[in-house]
Amino acid sequence: MFGGVEPSPQARRGRSLREIPHRGQRLLARQLSAFCAAFLMSFHAATAASAADRIRIAAQKTGTLAWELDIIKAHGLDKQANLDIQVVELASTEAGKIALRGGSADLIVSDWLWVARERTLGDKLVFYPYTSQIGAVMVPANSPIAGLADLKGKKLAIAGGPLDKSWLMLQAEARRGGLDLKTQATIVYGAPPLLSQKALQRENDATLTFWNFCAELESKGFARAVAMDDVMKGLGAKGPVAIVGYTFDSAFAARNRSAVDNFLAAAREAKEIMATSESEWQRLAPRIGTTDPNTLAIYRKRYAEGITRREVAEEEADAGALYRVLAEIGGADLTGPARELAPGTFYRPAAE
Repeated sequence: MFGGVEPSPQARRGRSLREIPHRGQRLLARQLSAFCAAFLMSFHAATAASAADRIRIAAQKTGTLAWELDIIKAHGLDKQANLDIQVVELASTEAGKIALRGGSADLIVSDWLWVARERTLGDKLVFYPYTSQIGAVMVPANSPIAGLADLKGKKLAIAGGPLDKSWLMLQAEARRGGLDLKTQATIVYGAPPLLSQKALQRENDATLTFWNFCAELESKGFARAVAMDDVMKGLGAKGPVAIVGYTFDSAFAARNRSAVDNFLAAAREAKEIMATSESEWQRLAPRIGTTDPNTLAIYRKRYAEGITRREVAEEEADAGALYRVLAEIGGADLTGPARELAPGTFYRPAAE
């Protein structure tokens, strides 16, 4: 029409047949585009996941570090810090030391005494404050024991053994008052859970034990006759001293600076959550081993008191003063050949 030639039916069919492959190609192109987009999204997600800084932490299943790690996971603090935290659960602190030295863990909780000793022996470990809460001398309600001097002639149970740091400092402070506890008191040693049971059965007059066991005894009506932070101040410390801290190899920290610093920052945030949230302690109750609200409240109070808030330089200065006392009392069995805290013992994050 209008001067044009209308295509024949055969021509129209041929054109339709030629268009079929083109439509198929367009459909295939759209499918490939969608597949590529999905692949790129999954690739970027996998890349982001693989980019997370890995850190392997050895912790006792029932220890306070395990509570803190639980909080970090539950609140997503590890993801916020781009961390892949792998927890190695162990039965004891000694197993943690073996794991760290053997290379199966990157970080544990220990004390600066051990870190300093290892440094003098050639291992370049470093320490960062974890808690200043280490324990107390606990006595039953209505006990006549109200201070160090009252321990003379009494039966005193010690958790941790003859070289326990709290026990050595207690001896040093007692000597300043003219009391030799090793000869003027009856001393027994034992594991903390066992000593708690014996304390409840009134087998001992007083018990020097770790802070979480102190909290449990406190919930049963026991009182603190001697607080270890007071003892440390008597020995020259200017504030609450974190003897217990995060411990790791300085070479690992140099290679993984962001992982270490980000973990320490996440840990600080977890501590603040634990200090302010009653509901978190209720959630942690199965880990802690008690559902009693009064006991949990005491745990929370004592835990919060132990949160370290001082500058690392202040902690290090007090650690140096206490180290000299402990080296004198404990000797080479405790500190090795060094009489002074080894330089470089304390780690300083980049932000500090």
